[in-house]
Amino acid sequence: MYNRHWARYLSIINLSVQIMNIIKLNTSNLVLILVLLMTSCRNQSKSGNLGGPVPIIPYTVQSENVVYYDTYPGTAVAPDEVQLRSEVSGFVTGIYFKEGSRVTKGMKLYEIDRRKYQAAFEEAKASVDIANANLLKAQRDADRYKNLDKQNAIAQQTLDDALTSLENARLQVKSAKASLLNAETDFNYSLIIAPFTGSIGFSLVKPGAFVTAGQTLLNTISSDNPIAIDFILDEKSLPYMLTLQTVKKTLQDSTFRLSLPDNSEYKYNGELSIIDRAIDPQTGTIKIRTVFPNPEMSLRPGMNCRIKVLNKDSGMEVNIPAKAIVEQMGEYFVYLIENNVVKQKRVSLGPNHGEMVVVKSGLSPGETIVLEGIQKVREGSTVVVSGAVKNEKAYQSKGTD
Repeated sequence: MYNRHWARYLSIINLSVQIMNIIKLNTSNLVLILVLLMTSCRNQSKSGNLGGPVPIIPYTVQSENVVYYDTYPGTAVAPDEVQLRSEVSGFVTGIYFKEGSRVTKGMKLYEIDRRKYQAAFEEAKASVDIANANLLKAQRDADRYKNLDKQNAIAQQTLDDALTSLENARLQVKSAKASLLNAETDFNYSLIIAPFTGSIGFSLVKPGAFVTAGQTLLNTISSDNPIAIDFILDEKSLPYMLTLQTVKKTLQDSTFRLSLPDNSEYKYNGELSIIDRAIDPQTGTIKIRTVFPNPEMSLRPGMNCRIKVLNKDSGMEVNIPAKAIVEQMGEYFVYLIENNVVKQKRVSLGPNHGEMVVVKSGLSPGETIVLEGIQKVREGSTVVVSGAVKNEKAYQSKGTD
C-alpha cells in the first residue's frame, strides 16, 4: 500500500516538473501545487477507499444456547482386577475356560492335583471323629466318678484324673477341628474359581505345569461391565467436579461422553464415580474416575480414548464463525461494521465447536461484522454488502461438535 502511495507521489513530482518546464512557473508556485496534490492524496489514503467501497459479506451476531465440552486424554481401566495365584502347590491337572473369554462368578478355572489334599482332608475328618469319641468316653468316665465320689467310694485322685482326661479330650476335639479346617481349606484352594464376573486373559500355565503356592501367576481376571475411564484434571477445575458429584444422575445425562481411538463417538454416556483423595503437589492435578456401560465389550482395559466433560459455561453465548476472526500478535479481532464503516474490535474467545467459536467478550447480539472480504478491509474502510447477510442458523445447519 505504501509503495503504491510513493509511486503516486513520484508521478506527481514528475508531472509538476513537466508543468514547470512548459509554463515556466516559479519555485513557490511549484511547491504550492505539490502540497495541494499530496494533501489530496493523503486524504484519500486516510479514507482507505482509493478504489471505492470494499465489497464484503457481513454476519449478524446472535447468541444461542451453546453446548460444548472440555476434552481430556483418558484410559480405560477395570474397576475390579485380580491376579490369580494358587494358595497351594502342585501340578496343574485341569484348565476349564477359554482364554480371552468372559467368565462368571464361581466358575471353575484351574485345578491343582487334589489327591493329596483330599487325602489330608479325609484324614482330618477321621481325626475329628476319633477326638469326639474320646471326648464321649472321657465324659462318661467323669460322670461315673463324680457319682462314686458323692458316695465316698473312690479316691479323690481318681476323680481328678478323670476330670483332667475330660478336659484334654475337649482340647483334642478343638485341635482336630482346626486341622480339619486347614485340610478342607487346602482341598478347596486346589480348585480355583472366578472371584467375580469378568473377562479372563491368556493362561500363563499349561496342564502339567508345577505351581508354587502364592508365587506362580496363573492368569488375570478383570471386570468389564461397567468399565472405568480415568483422566487427569487440573486442580482449578476441581470445584466444578465436586458440584457434579452432588448432582442427581439420569439415564439421559450427557455430562460425560467418550470418543474412541478411531474418533467415533461412544453411544453410551458415563457418570462420575470417584475423585481421588489428594492433589499431586508436583503437577497440581488430580485423578478422576468415570464409569461407562459396556454391554458390547467394546471398551477394554488399557484402551486410550478421549473423555468429554460438559463445560460449566455452556448456555447462552455469543457464537460467530471462526473465519471472521483475525489474529494479530496473539490477540484476536473482528471487523465491526457501523454505518458502512469498518472498525477493528478486540474480542476474547472461548472454545471452538465445529465451524463456530464462542466469543466471551467484545461483541453483543445484533452487531454486524465482516465475514468474507476481511483481507480487503482495514480500520476506517467503507464497505458495501455484496452478498446476503449471514446469521447463526445458516452455520448451525451445517452441524457442530
